[in-house]
Amino acid sequence: MGEKDKPAAGLRSPEGKARDRVGSTDPYGFQRPNSFNYELYEELMSEYLVVLTRRSIKWSKLLKGKSKVPRNVKLKRYVRKGIPNEHRALIWMATSGAQDQLEKNPGRYQSLLRAQHDPKLAETINTDLNRTFPDNVQFRKTSNPCLQKALYNVLLAYGHHDPAVGYCQGMNFIAGYLLIITKDEEKSFWLMDALLGRILPDYYTPAMLGLKTDQEVLGELVRVKIPGVWRTMTDNSVMWTLVVSRWFICLFIDVLPVETVLRIWDCLFYEGSKILFRVALTLIHHNQALIEKARSLPDVCENFKHITQGPSVEDCHAFMKKIFIEPGSLSLATLTKLRGTCRSRCLAEES
Repeated sequence: MGEKDKPAAGLRSPEGKARDRVGSTDPYGFQRPNSFNYELYEELMSEYLVVLTRRSIKWSKLLKGKSKVPRNVKLKRYVRKGIPNEHRALIWMATSGAQDQLEKNPGRYQSLLRAQHDPKLAETINTDLNRTFPDNVQFRKTSNPCLQKALYNVLLAYGHHDPAVGYCQGMNFIAGYLLIITKDEEKSFWLMDALLGRILPDYYTPAMLGLKTDQEVLGELVRVKIPGVWRTMTDNSVMWTLVVSRWFICLFIDVLPVETVLRIWDCLFYEGSKILFRVALTLIHHNQALIEKARSLPDVCENFKHITQGPSVEDCHAFMKKIFIEPGSLSLATLTKLRGTCRSRCLAEES
C-alpha cells in the first residue's frame, strides 16, 4: 500500500465506528460473529428502539405493577407487537400457564433437585453443557455467575419431572434461552414444562412423533399455499426433515437472530405451536423465488440456509408483522385435521 493510500491517522471506517458503539457482544451475552453487519444493526436498532420505548410505556400502563394479567384480545395484540425485556418473564409465565403450575406445585422444583439422580441422565446432560452457547459469555466457566450450573439444574430437574422425555439434544438450548431471559431456575423449569408438556407435546420424546408430524404438516401447508416450492422439494426428492428439523426442535434458536427468536417466543407462549408454522411459512413464502431456483438437493439445502439470514429477518418488528399476513388463514381446526392425517402417516412409516 502506498503512503497516500493509507487511511489518515485517527480515522475509522463507518463500520469500525459502529462496532465501537455497539460492542462485540449483544445485550444477551452472545459474541457477535466476524460477519456481523454493525452499520445495518445500528440502522435497524435506531428505529426499533423508538418502537421498544413506545411499547414499554404501553405495557407499564397495562400492567400497573400487577403480577397477574388476564388473557384477552388486548393482551394478544400487545404480545404480537412485542414484550419489553423487563416484562418478558412475567408475561411468558402468565400466558403459558407456567405461573399457575408453579403456584399449584410449591417446592416441586427444589424437591426434584434434592431427589436421587439418575446417573445416566446426569452424565448425558453434563456432556452437553460445554456445547451450549459457547459463543455466550454467560455460559463460560470464567463468568460470575456462570449459567452452566443453573442450566444443569433445570435440565436435571426436568428429566426427573417428565421421565418420558428425560433429556435430548435441543433442550439445552431452550433451557439456556429461558435462563438468559428469566434469570431464575424455577421459572425456567416451569416454562420448559409449558413448552414440552403442553405447547409442543411429543416433540422431545424418544420417538419425536410430534416433531415428525409437524414437519409433515408444514409440507402439506406448503403444498397448498406455496405449490411452486412444494414442486421444487418433490422434484429434488428433498424431505422436509432435512431442511426444517432445526427450526422446530430448537424453536429457531441459532437459526434466526436473537431478538427475532424472542419475539417469536412471545407469541409462541401465548398462541401456541401454530406460531412455528406461521414463521416457517413466512420464511418460505418470502424467499419462494430463491428456493425455486434450486436444481439439486444440495441447492435446496443451501438456499434454505440463506432464507434465515439478512435484513428481512434482522428487522424483527417488520418480520413479526409479516408472519400474521403472508401465510394467510391458519386455523387451529386446519392444523388439527392435518396433524391427524400426518401423524397416521408417520406411524405407518415407522411400523
